[in-house]
Amino acid sequence: MSQIRASLRRRAARRAGTASPADGAGAARTVRRGRGGGRGGGASRRLVPLAACAAAGALLLTGCSGQEKAGSSGGDTKFVQGTGQITKVPAGERKSAPELTGTSVEGKKLKLSDYRGKVVVLNVWGSWCSPCRAEAPNLAKVARDTEDKGVQFIGINTRDLDKANAKAFERNYEIDYPSFYDPNGRLILKFPKNTLSPQAIPSTVVLDRDGKIAVRALKELSEKELRSALDPLIAAK
Repeated sequence: MSQIRASLRRRAARRAGTASPADGAGAARTVRRGRGGGRGGGASRRLVPLAACAAAGALLLTGCSGQEKAGSSGGDTKFVQGTGQITKVPAGERKSAPELTGTSVEGKKLKLSDYRGKVVVLNVWGSWCSPCRAEAPNLAKVARDTEDKGVQFIGINTRDLDKANAKAFERNYEIDYPSFYDPNGRLILKFPKNTLSPQAIPSTVVLDRDGKIAVRALKELSEKELRSALDPLIAAK
């Protein structure tokens, strides 16, 4: 009789729309599987935002890397060592220097072609550069001694992001001649390929009175070396 009564109770429960505890557990498992898409559903949902974050991080790293490369030309105090060579070019084989325009360390307009007709000494330097500091007194002295002989010294200050450092350099070494302020080295890149371009820091290019490259030095220069480079060009009037 007890079995009959139990069977009748189950039938009544089904008619009333209720479920036994066992049936409820099965339904709950079905719902959980449906929401998660299987046992790995929850893990899949967690992996999606993680992958998105990783992709965003990669983009940020790429952006930072690109920005760093773009800004490395200014402020990076590593410099190319000179070869120690001084190259002199015969008059008939010289090539013209590019036109250089910009502002000086002092903020004044500066144009290379304004000095056409003079022998021009272009010296690439930076206040952070030890060889530049070593040769600065020689440049300053020879510049003063040759000023009345038609010689014009012009500097190209590079990789000094703060003008204050460049100005302090000029004061300390009594540099009276102007210098282009070129922190990113853009003026140096104006020299054409296959010419005697100033490829090191420090380096010096000497132009004849026609604006053509007559001498290039990829080293710090002594007073004697400077005078030796200039004397023939001064004499060739």
